[in-house]
Amino acid sequence: MPIKPLCAYCGNSENLKSHQVREMMFVTGEEFLYVECPNCGSLTLCDVPDDLSPYYPKEYYSFLPLVKSSIGKNVLKEMRYGLYKMTGKNFLSPVFGEWFDRIKPAKSAKIGDLGCGNGQLLYEMYAAGFKDLRGFDPFIESDFRLGNKLSLQKKTIFEVDGKYDVLMLHHALEHMPDPIKVLEYCFGLLNSKGHLLIRVPVSDAKVWKDEGVAWVQLDAPRHLHLPSVKGLNNLAKQVGFECKEVAFDSTGFQFWGTELVKMGKPLSKVEDTAVFSRQDLARWRKKAHLYNKKSVGDQASFYFYKP
Repeated sequence: MPIKPLCAYCGNSENLKSHQVREMMFVTGEEFLYVECPNCGSLTLCDVPDDLSPYYPKEYYSFLPLVKSSIGKNVLKEMRYGLYKMTGKNFLSPVFGEWFDRIKPAKSAKIGDLGCGNGQLLYEMYAAGFKDLRGFDPFIESDFRLGNKLSLQKKTIFEVDGKYDVLMLHHALEHMPDPIKVLEYCFGLLNSKGHLLIRVPVSDAKVWKDEGVAWVQLDAPRHLHLPSVKGLNNLAKQVGFECKEVAFDSTGFQFWGTELVKMGKPLSKVEDTAVFSRQDLARWRKKAHLYNKKSVGDQASFYFYKP
């Protein structure tokens, strides 16, 4: 007897709406079944492949080679981050500036990035002067270490140990089974008054309502589930987290990526500028900014706190 699908975020099994979604990163021709929960609005993949590694080949974007800077350039990056913290000028902000504005970690804070890919984000933090950075990803080829300040390890989240002041999952939670187990494990890894930053696509997205299964961030079958804001907040609260803020941070990718899906073009091989005009891309960036202001963009940052 087949197993009845359940919502990954609230456990509901009744009146789930089915959606057939094509794999479009590499256009394999495969289709996968997702169910949409009427209670919390989250999406869940049914029949997850036993082995997901073929869907994360070496050319997968997260595993492109780490780009390191010269010593001189790293000194400038640290100075720039210092100026950004003093002035708040957006043009000085590193890629992580806005997130850390909300969390305010000390440079000595122990920071873990779960699902770190090639570690580029952690490297930029290292260049800015952070001193205890750990990255974990089961799909990287091998471990990597840069002195005592930065290390990347080939591990699943459930193989991580120690205690952390800040944990981050940047577009990683949706790639992990059992989100409640992930949140519970993160809660245990965090020190008291620690922060958990989760950035994830959300099913509140207007582009999902408008475009359905062509929505680029469904990304079957790599995205095992996609929460609604309500679904993720309720699950985190159940674990013991407090939600300090939810900030929508979607980009124009939700529009041009969805257009590529509708065209049947492989997302792994097509650049936006090769298909769309500068005017189109500028229009979509402006539209994304408006959607974020209205809290209907297709991804958001969740700032959770362990009391």
